[in-house]
Amino acid sequence: MSSLKDALFAFILVALLILVGRFIHQKVRWIQKLYIPESIVAGVVALVLGPQVLGAIANPTSPLANGVFPESIRDVWSQSPGVFINIVFAALFLGESIPHPRDIWNKAAPQVVFGQSLAWGQYVVGILLTLLILIPVFGIDPTAAALIEIAFEGGHGTAAGMAGTFQELGFPDGADLAVGLATVGIVSGIVTGTVLANWGRRQGYVQGVQQNVAEPEWFEDYTHSETPQIRRARSRLMRNMLIDPLSLNFGFVGLAIAIGWLLLQGLVWIESVTWGVGGFEMMTYVPLFPMALVGGIIVQLLMERLGLHPLIIRPLMNNIAGVALDIVVVTALATISLTVLGENFGSFLLLSIAGITWNIFGFLYLAPRVIPSYWFERGLGDLGQSMGVTATGILLLRMVDPDNRSGAFESFAYKQLFFEPIVGGGLFTAAAPSLIARFGLDSILFLTSGILVAWLIFGFLAFGKQARRARKAEKGIE
Repeated sequence: MSSLKDALFAFILVALLILVGRFIHQKVRWIQKLYIPESIVAGVVALVLGPQVLGAIANPTSPLANGVFPESIRDVWSQSPGVFINIVFAALFLGESIPHPRDIWNKAAPQVVFGQSLAWGQYVVGILLTLLILIPVFGIDPTAAALIEIAFEGGHGTAAGMAGTFQELGFPDGADLAVGLATVGIVSGIVTGTVLANWGRRQGYVQGVQQNVAEPEWFEDYTHSETPQIRRARSRLMRNMLIDPLSLNFGFVGLAIAIGWLLLQGLVWIESVTWGVGGFEMMTYVPLFPMALVGGIIVQLLMERLGLHPLIIRPLMNNIAGVALDIVVVTALATISLTVLGENFGSFLLLSIAGITWNIFGFLYLAPRVIPSYWFERGLGDLGQSMGVTATGILLLRMVDPDNRSGAFESFAYKQLFFEPIVGGGLFTAAAPSLIARFGLDSILFLTSGILVAWLIFGFLAFGKQARRARKAEKGIE
């Protein structure tokens, strides 16, 4: 049983590993060129120094037979992803000014269509692959069909946060496969995105000039500029307040998580007295983090209604979420089971190839047909997010549109309000494995295919004609 002192030293080691990751990142050129985050480098270092790599090659009688980290430290790390991912999602919309839904939709609608199509397509591709190959050939658990969307759209945080769900559904290998796929997704997203950016420039799809991006800048640099009124209001509200602003904002994160927990418990109770009476259970398998996201939105709206929203400082929320996400990534990679990946290598490889192929197809075929203006810039950002994390999407956007000439940064930001609560780590992402376990792959294939087709039909009808005119104009036909 790990103690509080074990937890302290576990996170001190995470901090030191991040410093090591930063040092390696600065010294190794190809890591810089691939824009691999320091947290991933740190997680890989921890994995190599653990019992599965260093311990496996060391003499069984050597002090290094179990790696350099004590079991008590590894025990804390194994529990960390599922805990800290709640902080990441709770902070997602805290401090965000939420405009009227109609204004958001007018700016972001084409990218909402494209992003939703990529996400639901990942389910369709994953289910078909599982039905036709993975189950007959490899005998894998049916819930593996959700892994592409969980890992590629959700990223490391969502993949690690779903560990408890996979455990309860009797597929503990799913968590390690999801984290492994998330690593493949973020690396392949950056590599393919960079290749596509260069190709698009040669084809004349990109009007700007590539900028050498050493580090991805914070998303809020493009979407937020505090007004003097907000700063004055914050100064007035925080007068005589004997608390650090970081602590205060962490309190708002805690409130969001508490509200999310209450919502989840309420849904579990409703299920237990309604449809759950017959034995059907779904909410008991849903993790806390998507409800923490909803809790964050509730806190933000409540603070705006009370006129207290200047107390929520978005850059501090970035820092809180950033630290939590780094901990999630480092500890998830440090405790990933290489044995599980080896035993499921065939399934892992096919899921990786299928996910990458679908995303590239979606970008090359769907984006120019549903995004009327600047389809390449806007679509490339969504491609990056659908294969890694939001930061990957922003990084690729900066490669092709460093001056935000297309307005893609704003529409990308607004799209998240119609995207994150459902997929990409939202409610359906969290519920998908339990839905598959309860209703079977055929039913969920029918559901996800129907939703995918609905988004595509809407996209082609609403924006297809404008997109065709724009493509003709690019080619000089008009």
